[in-house]
Amino acid sequence: MTGFTVDPWDPGYAAALAVENLSELGATSAELVLDVERPPADWKPVTPGAGASAPETLLVADGVRRIDARVWVHDPDTPMPVPGIAASYAAGIVRCGPAGADLAAIEVNRTLISASPHTPEVKTTHATYQPSKAADASFEELSLALQRQVTQLEVDLAVRHRSRSDDLLLVDGPLRGRTHLPRTVGYIKTHHTAYLPPPQSAVVAALMPRQRTPVFLMGTSWRRHAWYVRLPVQSSAPWAGVARCEASAELDPAEAVRIADAVTLALPPLAGVAYKDPRAPQNLIPIGGLEKLLRHHLGDARLLYRALRTAAAGDRPR
Repeated sequence: MTGFTVDPWDPGYAAALAVENLSELGATSAELVLDVERPPADWKPVTPGAGASAPETLLVADGVRRIDARVWVHDPDTPMPVPGIAASYAAGIVRCGPAGADLAAIEVNRTLISASPHTPEVKTTHATYQPSKAADASFEELSLALQRQVTQLEVDLAVRHRSRSDDLLLVDGPLRGRTHLPRTVGYIKTHHTAYLPPPQSAVVAALMPRQRTPVFLMGTSWRRHAWYVRLPVQSSAPWAGVARCEASAELDPAEAVRIADAVTLALPPLAGVAYKDPRAPQNLIPIGGLEKLLRHHLGDARLLYRALRTAAAGDRPR
């Protein structure tokens, strides 16, 4: 069996790269098609009309991840050990409907990721870490490989637990990797890049609560429909309470607009409240509650770290 060593540094060191940023690297020169819903010169805040309606059932999917240890995999093909990460991740789905919200699914996995083809399965007294190969040994690629597993788990749960043909699935974060799922919207709470030109950005700043921008197409390393929506908020700051939503680029414009209206109506009742959550209102109540539950299910980080060190000591050549 290929051996490994646990790095003594805090597993969180250099791990603070925002997950949402991973899908936005190199995104400053986005391709924009602004006339999906109306000509750019006619952009103004949109209030969903009388014919629009919120979905009867909104499924909210989210995932969390934690690096339990930085590791070194002893690859017999290289003179130096290969860096890697041992990580825990979880995903879950909350079903929101007329009767309230309930937990539909939750699942926890653990993985050991490195660029070595000899990355081992690691069994500890408390958990088993399944091997996974990254494209290279950089921390950014290890983090991306972990995020892909989180995304795939969210996709798997969504496929298994969608029971209606008229529900809407809201996934926390960019839609990348999930654009093939029907009636699915990515929900981005924070803004690292200003994609729109100044005239259209001014429309975002002018949004009132429960309004959205016109739908547009954007392309970075991947294409999607997008729009901005403002949730109920007391602050008068230009982008306070603003979230970006994404839908598949394969939708025809009319369907993208219909979904944008439905989401704009569905989100305000779920908006977070400031006295409970500093990320309110964008951190929706179902997302905040699900994140807390998922992190609890990841288990005790200190216990898992000690178990990994014990397992590594047992694999060390004598």
